[in-house]
Amino acid sequence: MIRTFFKVVYRNLLRNKGFSAINITGLAVGMAAAILIFLWIRDEKSYDGFHANKDRIYETWNRVPMDGNISSWNTVSALTGPALEKDIPGIERTVRVNSNSNALLTVGDRKIMKSGLAVDTGFLQVFSFPLLKGDPLTALNDPHSVVLTAKTAKSLFGEEEAIGKIVKIENNENFTVTGIAKDLPDNTRFQFDYLLPWSSIKMREGTDFGWNDNSTPTYVLLKPNVNWATVDAKVKTLKQHYSGEAKDMKWELFIYPLSRWRLYSSFTNGMEDNGGRSTFVKIFGIIAGLILLIACINFMNLSTARSEKRAKEVGIRKVVGAPKRSLISQFIGESVFIAFLAGIVAILIVQLSLPAYNQLTDKKLFIDFGNIYTWLTFFGFILFTGILAGSYPAFFLSSFQPVKVLKGTFKRSNALITPRKALVVLQFTCATVLIICTIIVKQQIDYAQNRETGYNKNNLVYHFMTGDIPKNYALIKNELIESGIATSVTRTNSPLTERWSNGWGQDWQGKDPNDKTPFDRYLADEGLGTTAGLQFTQGRDFDLKKFPTDSTGLIINESALKVMKFKDPIGKVVSDLGIDWHIVGVIKDFILTSPYEPTNPILICGAKSQFMTFNVVQMKLNQHTTTTSSLKKVETIFRKYNPEYPFEYKFVDEAYAQKFDNEQRQGILAALFAGLTIFISCLGLFGLATYMAENRVKEIGVRKVLGASVASITTLLSKDFVKLVLISFIIAAPLSYWSMYKWLQDYQYRVNIHWWVFALACFLAVAIAVLTVSYQAIKAALMNPVTSLRKE
Repeated sequence: MIRTFFKVVYRNLLRNKGFSAINITGLAVGMAAAILIFLWIRDEKSYDGFHANKDRIYETWNRVPMDGNISSWNTVSALTGPALEKDIPGIERTVRVNSNSNALLTVGDRKIMKSGLAVDTGFLQVFSFPLLKGDPLTALNDPHSVVLTAKTAKSLFGEEEAIGKIVKIENNENFTVTGIAKDLPDNTRFQFDYLLPWSSIKMREGTDFGWNDNSTPTYVLLKPNVNWATVDAKVKTLKQHYSGEAKDMKWELFIYPLSRWRLYSSFTNGMEDNGGRSTFVKIFGIIAGLILLIACINFMNLSTARSEKRAKEVGIRKVVGAPKRSLISQFIGESVFIAFLAGIVAILIVQLSLPAYNQLTDKKLFIDFGNIYTWLTFFGFILFTGILAGSYPAFFLSSFQPVKVLKGTFKRSNALITPRKALVVLQFTCATVLIICTIIVKQQIDYAQNRETGYNKNNLVYHFMTGDIPKNYALIKNELIESGIATSVTRTNSPLTERWSNGWGQDWQGKDPNDKTPFDRYLADEGLGTTAGLQFTQGRDFDLKKFPTDSTGLIINESALKVMKFKDPIGKVVSDLGIDWHIVGVIKDFILTSPYEPTNPILICGAKSQFMTFNVVQMKLNQHTTTTSSLKKVETIFRKYNPEYPFEYKFVDEAYAQKFDNEQRQGILAALFAGLTIFISCLGLFGLATYMAENRVKEIGVRKVLGASVASITTLLSKDFVKLVLISFIIAAPLSYWSMYKWLQDYQYRVNIHWWVFALACFLAVAIAVLTVSYQAIKAALMNPVTSLRKE
């Protein structure tokens, strides 16, 4: 029985080599695309899923009415953690996390820059970052202890034993290595090379504002079997209990489960919305399903199109007593076998494309062939694909009546609507939707990229103030300018493309008491306007040499001026965080945060700020010298005054371009999978056109004898397919408009959907279909009628 089955399958594959190749290629490409997408989805959904306590870990969030809306964010006061642990019975442990950014780690002559975290002692007990050496219960108890990752330990100590050794951090203090952590997986929000205990943090003057400071990520571990809703209700008013301002503002805290951090951390007016990365996971999941479905539709169409070829086989089998179920089993078995062959090809395609795919997605995806569940999933996937692809042909072919088939009265359907036509329409509907969506995604990215930034990114470089740079800043600045390497140099609290501080509660003359507008804060030394190319509409830039009082000066943007409603803002006083700032200038809005959002009101404070510190040196390189030459000279100066630290610079235009990375990756992925969808659809269309030309070869011969031209015959053979593509466009247009309209709502700064996008998509779909079909149509039209009619 099994031997006979494989003989039949083998002979059918050889008898129809072209159609078999199209079927296997279409299924293989569709399966490979689906596997790649599913690998991406699995990685996205697995973030931080490896923690043993994942069902009990929560993140603490703020929620507060502000400017007519309810704002939510996931950092709180550093005092929140201990208060939660003390006041809420259902909480077992809290952990605060403070990013130390990059720091210099020194062991003897070895010096490396690494990023680390300062964490509470329970970090290694709440989260599952196993220690290869050391005790997770005590590793962070001592203020001068440090836990290194295995990779960092090897960089510092080589093959030597690291436990108990001394590491100097930032050339300031010595820390004893008390633990070696296993290198981190990629699918976690926590990325660190070393851990320091929270007690090691030296609070600098002006950096701890108690309950009014909201900059510390804080995590909560609930006790076993404790109800989340019960704890959340108690957490809600905790801040109001300790802070009078929080009570007046109806401030609330809430806890958010680990399972939703990666995909669902998107809030609108205080409530979780359907935005975030979960949208793209759903979209790409749908795309994977559509691509696989389209590949299966190809199989269905070609199998049913060739029904006449196998009609006699079905008739004879039924005459000799084969029941319908055995025929169905035969045909589904054939499709599963073809799916198995396609699956092998698909795995080869996936393995070959994974390096490029990982580079595109910025991930490290792989197939674990050593895991039995991988193979079970793979065979289940093949079985599902084979059954899906073969189900309709199996029922269709097994339904033939042997009397009609063997008498020669069996005819294929010429009905207006047939399953085959419906499947072609479905294929091109999916392809057209993806074409339209890809165009609009590209438009949205270009729209944001072409937005006026409000400053000049050209030749603008920044370097973090590491080591001795703060104390030698004046010398570095003078040498850069006097040597002509840079035309302007200034200090700021953060890069020009990042916001490190914001808040509300500012006061000025005539302010509405109910106004809770939040302001972005930025700290700048003199010359920021010249260095960054900011555009002043009123007043001037900071100049501490001419105007020493500019240390308490304030530059505001146009959005801030609209909020303050000053007719003549220069000289007006704005109180913020205990300091009275006087406005010296007004600038046009510039993009500090996301290019997809409207610009926020910005306060650029003078050097006297106690809340912010200078962390970045901004340099405008001389445009009359080559960038490479300038950077070499800049490096020489930095190494002269900061010899212990590496020279690590970054261009502002590169940092700004990174703001588009996520959308660009998604756009490229959408375009890639849209292209694969079109390719698979065209494969099926090519197969159908080939079969159509074979079946109508005598008709074409007669038409040519009667004087039909090549163009008229080509049109005759192509028009039915064009009609189906046009129907698919009519269905695809409203579907794609609705989906893109919903997607664009996540962006406040967004493109409009134009009619010409749909016209272009329609033209492309029709052109692709015509080009696919025309080859076979022209080939059939050019055939010598003598060849096709010699047997008549």
